Amino acid sequence: MKTNLTPEQLAKYFDQTLLKAYVTEDDFKAFCEESDRYGFAMVAINSAPVKFCKNVLKNSSVHVGAAIGFPLGQTTVEDKVYETEQAIKDGADEIDYVVNLVKLKSGDLDYVEDEMRRIVDACNKNGKISKVIFENCYLTDEEKKTLCKIALKVKPTFIKTSTGFGTPAAGVPVGATVEDVRLMKSMVGDAVKVKAAGGVRTLADALAMIEAGAERIGTSAGVKIVEELKQQNC
Repeated sequence: MKTNLTPEQLAKYFDQTLLKAYVTEDDFKAFCEESDRYGFAMVAINSAPVKFCKNVLKNSSVHVGAAIGFPLGQTTVEDKVYETEQAIKDGADEIDYVVNLVKLKSGDLDYVEDEMRRIVDACNKNGKISKVIFENCYLTDEEKKTLCKIALKVKPTFIKTSTGFGTPAAGVPVGATVEDVRLMKSMVGDAVKVKAAGGVRTLADALAMIEAGAERIGTSAGVKIVEELKQQNC
C-alpha cells in the first residue's frame, strides 16, 4: 500500500508501546531514546515507570503516556482517578484508561459515564490528553456504539479500540480491526479522535487504520513500520 506520508509524518501517528512486566530501567531508557530518535507521538507505558521515562524524555517532544486500570479495567473509579492524578504528577502527558466492562455489560451506563467524565475531567484540568480504551474484542457492535455515544457526551480526546491484551473467543481479533475503526469514526465523526491499538505490525496495517479514520496508532512495531516505509521510498 502506497502513501504520501513521509517517515517522519508517519512516526507522529505512533504511540510506541512497552507494557511488559519484566523489563529493566535500562530497557526503558533505551526504549525512550529510540522513540525520541524516531519522533513518535508518545511512549505508552504503565503508570509506575512514568517518572523515570519522563526524566529520560525531558528534552524531547515525545509525550509520556500512562495506562490506567490496565489491562482489565477492573479497579474502582476512585482507584482510576487517583492513578490518573498520580501519573500526571509524575509527568504523564497523556492518559489511556480501560473502561469497566462489567458495568457496561450489566447495563450500568451511569457508572460508565461517570467514570469516563471523572477521568477526562482530571486530564482536562491539567491540560492532558485523555483516551478511553473500549477493548472491542469483548464487545458487540451495539456495545461499541453505546460507548461511542457516551464519549460524544463526555468528549475525551480519543476513543481507543483495544489494550492488545484481550483474550477473546477463538477467531475474534485481539486488537484493532479496520471495521471497528470505521464504526467508531462513523459514530463520533470529528468530535472525538480514534486510536487503533493492538495487532498493528506492518506498514499495510498502519496505513489501513489511518485510511479508516485512526489519528493515533498504538503499536510496539513503530520502528519496524517506519523502516518499512523508508525502504519503500528508496
